[in-house]
Amino acid sequence: MTDPTTPPVAKPRSLGRKTIRASLQPRELMTPTPDLKGVWKAKVITLFPTAFPGVLGESLTGKALQEGRWQLEAIDLRGFGIGKHRNVDDTPSGGGAGMVLRADVVGPAIETAQHHATANWPLIYLSPRGRTMTQALMQTLAAADGVTLLCGRFEGVDERVLEEYGVQEVSLGDFVMTGGEIAAQALIDATVRLLPGVLGNDASTEDESFSHGLLEHPQYTRPAEWKGRPIPEVLMSGHHGKIAEWRQARSNDITRARRPDLWARQHKPTDPGES
Repeated sequence: MTDPTTPPVAKPRSLGRKTIRASLQPRELMTPTPDLKGVWKAKVITLFPTAFPGVLGESLTGKALQEGRWQLEAIDLRGFGIGKHRNVDDTPSGGGAGMVLRADVVGPAIETAQHHATANWPLIYLSPRGRTMTQALMQTLAAADGVTLLCGRFEGVDERVLEEYGVQEVSLGDFVMTGGEIAAQALIDATVRLLPGVLGNDASTEDESFSHGLLEHPQYTRPAEWKGRPIPEVLMSGHHGKIAEWRQARSNDITRARRPDLWARQHKPTDPGES
């Protein structure tokens, strides 16, 4: 007889490409599995593999991960450490504060990660001195076969590693964090949502901020009036042409006011003789 106080055990359910089992451990979402042919994959080299999938295992990105629309592999850098204590860093040559990740540790980790990588598989180091992440970069990565991300810690990585493997450096912004894991999750999230079928509606990515070099127009929903603030009348008119004009105008206004750099980029002279 079944004990009514015992919660039922969830049975595995098949979603076609993978079998999903209920688990209290988020890392079950990224347990090593055979690569799915043609599926975009993110490989993350990190000292903190348990940080993944983190927020990537939630909402639409987590659902898409379960369904096998993309894959995630966290590679523990400590496993490539030197000696009995698996040391991964050493003091900076020439002196200075902090520690630097060793080339003979990071190098083998990169080679392991890239062993089966295709020619269209970028290798990126999350670094405050890299170029800032943009929507254009995410679109490029979404069109690749996958990406390998190196998460730095301490004072960074031995420069010879970056030179040896032609590593791209990418930054989340003009500030410094304790490591690259949060930046890696931000990059993966912004890329995965562009993959086919992840959002469920490809049009969702067409009119959002940065898609056309501008910030997105304001959004509204019910109730029609809230705290004395009504939804703009044009949005309730049903006139699609006027709605499109209003949204374009507001997008222009917001971009001009908040991101003059983007606005200038959109309106730079095309003729060298123009001023």
